[in-house]
Amino acid sequence: MLPPDVLAVLRRLNGAGFAACAVGGCVRDTLLGRVPEDWDVTTAARPEQVTALFPGHAIPTGLQHGTVTVRQAGQSFEVTTFRADGVYSDHRHPDKVTFSTDLAQDLKRRDFTVNAMALDASGALTDLFGGRQDLENRVIRCMGDPDRRFDEDALRILRALRFAAVLDFTVEEHTAAAIRRKAPTLQRIAVERITAEMTKLLCGAAACRVLLDFPDVIGVFLPEVLPAVGFDQRNIHHIYDVWGHTAHAVGAAIADPIVRWSLLFHDLGKPKCFTVDEQGTGHFYGHGKASHALATDAMARLKFSNDHRRAVAALVDWHDRVIPVTPRGLRRCLNALGEEGTRRLIAVKRADNLAQAPAYRDRQKQLDEAEKLLADLLAQDACFSLQQLAVDGNDMMALGLEGPAIGHMLRALLEQVVSETLPNDRDALLQWAKENL
Repeated sequence: MLPPDVLAVLRRLNGAGFAACAVGGCVRDTLLGRVPEDWDVTTAARPEQVTALFPGHAIPTGLQHGTVTVRQAGQSFEVTTFRADGVYSDHRHPDKVTFSTDLAQDLKRRDFTVNAMALDASGALTDLFGGRQDLENRVIRCMGDPDRRFDEDALRILRALRFAAVLDFTVEEHTAAAIRRKAPTLQRIAVERITAEMTKLLCGAAACRVLLDFPDVIGVFLPEVLPAVGFDQRNIHHIYDVWGHTAHAVGAAIADPIVRWSLLFHDLGKPKCFTVDEQGTGHFYGHGKASHALATDAMARLKFSNDHRRAVAALVDWHDRVIPVTPRGLRRCLNALGEEGTRRLIAVKRADNLAQAPAYRDRQKQLDEAEKLLADLLAQDACFSLQQLAVDGNDMMALGLEGPAIGHMLRALLEQVVSETLPNDRDALLQWAKENL
């Protein structure tokens, strides 16, 4: 059940007389038949003893908390001494830890029952708190008092929701109630950690359900979502309120972080743009720009990388534009967004449409055609970027152009090619450039 490299670490510790087990998420995922992303080991050995047992392969990555990273066969394993945690005055890390030789004490300090199981080298499972039963029932439940667990580390609030979304589990009622009570403490957590957890949540198979169940929690760090909750769209194209549509669109999309963040943001500007016509039908003119502005502010606050900000903002801006399914229409899209961005835009539009009323989910065939045409254009090496032009800056300098004029002319030539006014042919492009100097 355990991989050979993990067994090698456990057996070396056992051979020196120390109890040792794989522990936490790797055990949970193994029992679920999933491939663990990483393996953590807990042991009775002290950090200095672990270091001595793995000479040249041990890195002191968290000695104050008893953790040594062991490099084995090109992989890294965090090996942590059995411990009990002291007070969490920063609501994130224990001020002090006490090393122990008691596995039960170590498991008792953990966040959720499904993460409080250990597996030894013989394959024997230690499950003292009903973790396996909760796995079978597909439940996320705090260890002990949930209020205390969340007071210790507020990030556990989002971790609970992330596990529920990724594993398609429900959150046990007392744990869920504590999540709502303690949600304001998320303001104490570094936004980078919140963004990382939220990204994993959004890409989970059950992201839609979690978003629908806990908008008040998400609203603590993304208040932009709150006006969307319960906002009636009053439009025959929609069967959900704005937040319901948003959640279902996220859930219908491919599990690409850029696509799913874009869908989370794509309609949040609607409440600001709402109007009702004489027939009582709701409209949201200009909501793409309003959503773009909200997304831009939120991503800056959450410290998205510049690349992710640009990619998400562009998709939010383009999500409601009509893109003709023609070579010219797709070339323009490719010119603005690039190949990856265009593929993501189609994915955004597909999910957006799937979250509308069933009678109006009629754009899937058109989007299939767009994907086919996109593949054809790429196979033909269709020109949509300056790098693909049959002429370059040297050609422009040969015509006597200098400085910014070179870039202006190249962009003008690209516009002619994208709009299909000119072929991407060197002679034709040079002739047009000469005529338009």
